[in-house]
Amino acid sequence: MEQEALRIPKLLKPVTLWVHPEGRVVGSLFLHPQSARGLGEEQPFEVLNHVVPFVVVRCDDPQGIRFYSKRAIVRVEYRETQPLAESPGQVCLDCSLYMMDGALLSGIIKEALPPGQARLYDYININDQRFIKLHTGDSGLCLVNKAYIVRITPDNDT
Repeated sequence: MEQEALRIPKLLKPVTLWVHPEGRVVGSLFLHPQSARGLGEEQPFEVLNHVVPFVVVRCDDPQGIRFYSKRAIVRVEYRETQPLAESPGQVCLDCSLYMMDGALLSGIIKEALPPGQARLYDYININDQRFIKLHTGDSGLCLVNKAYIVRITPDNDT
């Protein structure tokens, strides 16, 4: 009974992680019902960019809880259940990411950036977060660890 009182309520978000050197891991991230950044529930992007070095994952097969080092996570893929509202100053940057494992990821980076720093080059250099968010279409999102990106190329005239 006392253990239950210490439990922090969390939501489970189904994700697929690509972990080095383990490979594909299917499971769920634990999210707070309320985001520290604003309205709505916490997002996987917030969890992965939080300063703590490990993230908790409830794995599907074999079932169990694991703690993964964020440095070893190459990317995390999931579906967005509710589209996030556009923010003022948001730009859309079409790009392709060439990864160390040979994967090629294409999509759009949608971020609010200062008017004088709204290019792809500016974004990847001014953003101090470990993971960037790549919209891959049909409500798909891919959170990519910048340490595993070999190169990024713009897919338009950005």
